[in-house]
Amino acid sequence: MKIKIAVPSKGRISEPSINILEKAGLGLIDKSNRKLISKTFNENIEVMFARASDIPEFVNDGVADVGITGVDLIKENEADVHELLDLRFGQTKLVLAAPEESNINSVNDITDDMKVATEFPVLTRKYLQEKGLDLKIVKLSGSTEAAPFIGIADLITDLTSTGTTLKMNHLEIIDVILESSIKLIANHDSLKDKKELIEAVSTSIKGVLDADRKKLIMMNVDESDLDKVKEVMPSMGGLTISEVLSEKKTVAAQAVIDEKEVFELVNDLRNAGARDILVVPIERII
Repeated sequence: MKIKIAVPSKGRISEPSINILEKAGLGLIDKSNRKLISKTFNENIEVMFARASDIPEFVNDGVADVGITGVDLIKENEADVHELLDLRFGQTKLVLAAPEESNINSVNDITDDMKVATEFPVLTRKYLQEKGLDLKIVKLSGSTEAAPFIGIADLITDLTSTGTTLKMNHLEIIDVILESSIKLIANHDSLKDKKELIEAVSTSIKGVLDADRKKLIMMNVDESDLDKVKEVMPSMGGLTISEVLSEKKTVAAQAVIDEKEVFELVNDLRNAGARDILVVPIERII
């Protein structure tokens, strides 16, 4: 039994998607010659490259068993898929924006005789209906920011991460329609029929996410100083202690800590009596 994982073939989320699969042990066998379908280090798992906008539909229809794509695209395609994990990258927002010099400063200023340009007509239509508005929607496939300035629309809806591009184009955010991030999704039937393999993929990727910004810190401590070390030592699950065979009663201690704690903690541990301190990166936490 095999599964296909659909990942974006290009764009801002392509490389992060491939990287997270590789960290999870599902690296591509031939990265230098990317094809439509590529084998991974697991003979039962293949990677399928597709446009990010097509992935929700591919997973919905069972063309791919699992996929990596954005919430915005899942909802725009109205795909009926199972969300396995939030992959914690690619955060963005679908916003409603208008030219800075227009008289549109809030949703209350919008009238039905106006037009809105967008790459997301489904989400835009739903939003407008919720607001009791019936604007004409102009569907574009790019350069949405230019629409108000070339006379084809009064407003736009578009994706933004920081709002910088909108500001550069003299557009002001009027409202946030949707907050999006990148998800690992699965086909409902595949999740039933290939549950063990799909859950193995999900568990491995979750292990990578849980290990992000975590370090393993290891040290030797005289037994007489162990209580002092415990007092200054934060960890996910407490210290792991093992005996060190030496003339003086000594133990080896280790724990998982947040990366941001390393700088101050190393000095605190030294002052508490720890020595031979090692800080090691972690690939996965299962």
